[in-house]
Amino acid sequence: MKPKGNARTAIKLPLFGLAAAWLLFMIASYTQSLLRSSGHPDDGTSLSPMMMFQVEVYLFFLGITAFALFGLAGQRLSLRIRFHQDSNMAISAHRLNNLAVVLSLVAGAIFAIASFFGAWNSYDSGGQAIGFRLLNVYLPIVLSTALVVYVILAAFVFRKDAPDLPEGAKDEDRKKLQRAIGLAYASPIIGTAIAIIFGLVVYDLTRTTLDVWIWVIIQAVIAVSIIIGTRFAAQARSSSPLPIKERRVGLAAVKLNLVLAIVFGAVVTLMAFAMGFQAISNLETWPEWKENMTALEQQPTMTAPTIGWFIQDMLPALLLLSLAAFGIYRTTVTRNAEKD
Repeated sequence: MKPKGNARTAIKLPLFGLAAAWLLFMIASYTQSLLRSSGHPDDGTSLSPMMMFQVEVYLFFLGITAFALFGLAGQRLSLRIRFHQDSNMAISAHRLNNLAVVLSLVAGAIFAIASFFGAWNSYDSGGQAIGFRLLNVYLPIVLSTALVVYVILAAFVFRKDAPDLPEGAKDEDRKKLQRAIGLAYASPIIGTAIAIIFGLVVYDLTRTTLDVWIWVIIQAVIAVSIIIGTRFAAQARSSSPLPIKERRVGLAAVKLNLVLAIVFGAVVTLMAFAMGFQAISNLETWPEWKENMTALEQQPTMTAPTIGWFIQDMLPALLLLSLAAFGIYRTTVTRNAEKD
């Protein structure tokens, strides 16, 4: 009974991470709207968002980090359970956490790329402090790259039962394989981060749209990093072959309910995020346009959240998130309850 309880905890962990990510994303969205509406002095002039420290960027990053770390914790717990006493529920927990880890990697990559493209055409040439640029653009890209590399290595390389390593490998051989596989995973990611940071540096120095030759250099750096990663991957592959796993009859049918539950959870979760962002947006009040309005008068104002707003706008999003988490949990547990 104890392993089953632990397996249920492993199933809950990525769902807790999802809830934490949703909450941090909503706080980030509210902070972003609040700072945008207050980014105008009393004299009516307009401040570029890049002239302020964008705390919402780090709130979004913390949301992705929370989801990734909860997924890693659930993966490690499910692997520990499977090592001591394997079960169908532990296997499902393992797969669910693997999915959470992969989704967090995708989110981290999108965050870095969005920071890169979002930095274009946002440079204020009128005395912007370089510190704000470093904090608002460069540091988030570096942090997201570090997060993606760490999650990949922790989830798929530097663990005792890493999927790309043969069982029974000696410590010295294992270290060499882990190093090769780790560099194979990390090289393209780090190379891409270096390339986009290089592009931003050129953009900030020239304050013009990137020239075609700069794009050539960026793509060349990415290509070289991919080639380096491929070399390390080939080196690891040629070290020692992995044993062929036996295929079980009817395995696709067994996974069907889990896949359907995950698809359902994904759709409902996206709706929860979209409705949550819309609820935050509903707090903004745009003024009626009048001729000769100043920049300050044209900006929206943020109204304070009320109980009525929470019930009408935010509560449905929260209930959808709860429904997604509950649906994934219950279908996963019920699917394996009779077999364990």
